[in-house]
Amino acid sequence: MNVFYNLKGVGDTLLISLSNTEVAEQSYERTGNIARIFDTETNKTIGYNVFNASTFGVINDSGVVELTDSVKSLIQSAFSKEGMTLSFDGADQPTFVVGYVTSKEKHPNADKLGICQVDVGQETLQIVCGAPNVEAGQKVVVALVGAVMPSGLQIKQASLRGVESNGMICSAKELNLPNAPEEKGILVLDDSYEAGQPFTR
Repeated sequence: MNVFYNLKGVGDTLLISLSNTEVAEQSYERTGNIARIFDTETNKTIGYNVFNASTFGVINDSGVVELTDSVKSLIQSAFSKEGMTLSFDGADQPTFVVGYVTSKEKHPNADKLGICQVDVGQETLQIVCGAPNVEAGQKVVVALVGAVMPSGLQIKQASLRGVESNGMICSAKELNLPNAPEEKGILVLDDSYEAGQPFTR
């Protein structure tokens, strides 16, 4: 689950995204302040829009909204008013984690891309990375599939020049960290970090 809010750009609407899958055709149905967005072919719910969101609670974030207890309470209040419920099961799973680059090899179809195997605790992911400083043996920050970057970019499973990539190795600038260097390159963490632990910005 990813939640967004941009009062100036979008208005007083909380956007809730539940699915990372591409949908050919979608539609919506509205009940009061809640609009359900769904796949017209499967009827699967893709997300919800909560209109007049600030009437249900305070939203301090702009852009990606952290799913705090107060934000959950706001969403529950809005849904409850319309006689609806929304499950938060699995919503607290981290989408940014520490990874350990176990190996890196050259991409067969692109000189500036590398194919990295990255241990993220429970599994090893193959991630294609173009950063000039990525190397085996590094601790790095990995945005998992489904993560939303501070820019609003949603990370999806992709094929880059014919090679599957599952996630993104992040730079400090991409993570919107203070004093991030302008030079291209991923953020390399020190050895105090453990593979698989959540990374909080």
